[in-house]
Amino acid sequence: MARMLYELRTYTVHPGKMTPLLARFRDPICDLLQQHGVNNVGYWTNAIGGRDDQLIYMVSFEDLAQREAAWASFGADPEWHRVRAETEADGRLVQYRENRILTPTDFSPLR
Repeated sequence: MARMLYELRTYTVHPGKMTPLLARFRDPICDLLQQHGVNNVGYWTNAIGGRDDQLIYMVSFEDLAQREAAWASFGADPEWHRVRAETEADGRLVQYRENRILTPTDFSPLR
């Protein structure tokens, strides 16, 4: 069985910008990502430990080539540019972004 490639992304938001960022992902970004081949795995905020100004999420891809094509397609989408401009009219939402590309071990339940 082929193993998927997972991308773990952590967004640290500017003060007071978590609610708008969560709203942007909820509608329409999650659906828009999926349309471009970015498979939504899960979205989290820290409940205990960690920082309260972070959105952590995981997406998956078939391989690096599919990842690059999916992000390029999403990045070129006029709807993404419209939503970003609209939601950042009062300033950027994300202060810092960290990405990790993960591959599951042979004993991982997530493959």
